[in-house]
Amino acid sequence: NLTQITNKLCSSSILKNMESPSAAAEQLAPNTYYITVSGSGTPECDGLYVPSMAPADVVSDSGTKSNPGYWNGRFAWDRSDGRAALRNGKPNPSLSYSNSYKAWRIARLDGHLAYTIVTDTDLPPTDTPWDVYRKGEAPAPTIVLHHQDPRPRVVFVLGGPGAGKGTMCELAQQQLGWGHLSAGDLLRAERSRGGERADLINSIIVAGKIVPSEITCGLLWTEIQRMSETTKNFLVDGFPRNQENVDAWEAVVGRAASVQFMLFFECPLPVLEERILGRASYSGRKDDNVESLRLRFNTYKNETMPIVNLFRNKKQCIEVDSSLAREAVYALVKESLSEMTDQTRLEAPLTERSECLLGLRAWPKKESKS
Repeated sequence: NLTQITNKLCSSSILKNMESPSAAAEQLAPNTYYITVSGSGTPECDGLYVPSMAPADVVSDSGTKSNPGYWNGRFAWDRSDGRAALRNGKPNPSLSYSNSYKAWRIARLDGHLAYTIVTDTDLPPTDTPWDVYRKGEAPAPTIVLHHQDPRPRVVFVLGGPGAGKGTMCELAQQQLGWGHLSAGDLLRAERSRGGERADLINSIIVAGKIVPSEITCGLLWTEIQRMSETTKNFLVDGFPRNQENVDAWEAVVGRAASVQFMLFFECPLPVLEERILGRASYSGRKDDNVESLRLRFNTYKNETMPIVNLFRNKKQCIEVDSSLAREAVYALVKESLSEMTDQTRLEAPLTERSECLLGLRAWPKKESKS
């Protein structure tokens, strides 16, 4: 099993003396565990911890080189919010094992130790009380070990104006149980809700400025956390549109959510123009005209396509030809999301609303798709 493999590798003199970190990493079993720390007297230590990404060339106090997911030859974890515990200016994992003290330890943000437990177990103990260390505050935390990734799963959705992003996201929401989030919708809802943040957003828009990406990402992350009680899967529609969005997501969300891939809806400009003009008669959107479309399309090419290419280069981009008939496009989207979708959802018949969205049924007279 995984524990036996890990013990064998950790005790191997070949591994301990190996000079190449990359060669060592190839022989180590991957760290697939996640840890929740809660209820401590040092709140900054509470939260979700993810397999460590400590660089392979960092050497610990005991002289052991780190590897992805490991520190001192044992599994190690970083804070999911990306804030690194530093010791002597080097990024150390926030939850790791000390060979020198034969103890698991949890570090504060400044790198000082808050909680420890002396033991030789392969994994941090979850059923034994931890000790409050010098820089920690009582009580000691509760430790929960997750054998599967507990983080919300996110798929970014991009495509030109009129490519069908919103329709396909709504279908996935209706049929597959995925959460559907739109940054624009969340900003509008926040403005309507009122309050201090709404006033800030309104003042920015009135001044003719773009709402900072950090605010947008904050709204997205708050909504994901709120909806996580009912679903673990989320489609983020029309995001990230530019590099600023990408950087803000990393700063605000970090590794607290698991970005699976990007769904990119490809569609030629003539088809987009036809669709935009077709919906202009009922959408009520001021930008549903050829002139606005071409401006939006140019912005999309200049700012958004580099982000698509970024995900392509990381092999995290699934491309969908959205010029096809809606049923064919939905079939591709459904297939792309199938591995993360409950089987009963995949086999469920289309709802009446889904049939309307696919053009298989006329919209009721009191309701029209806009």
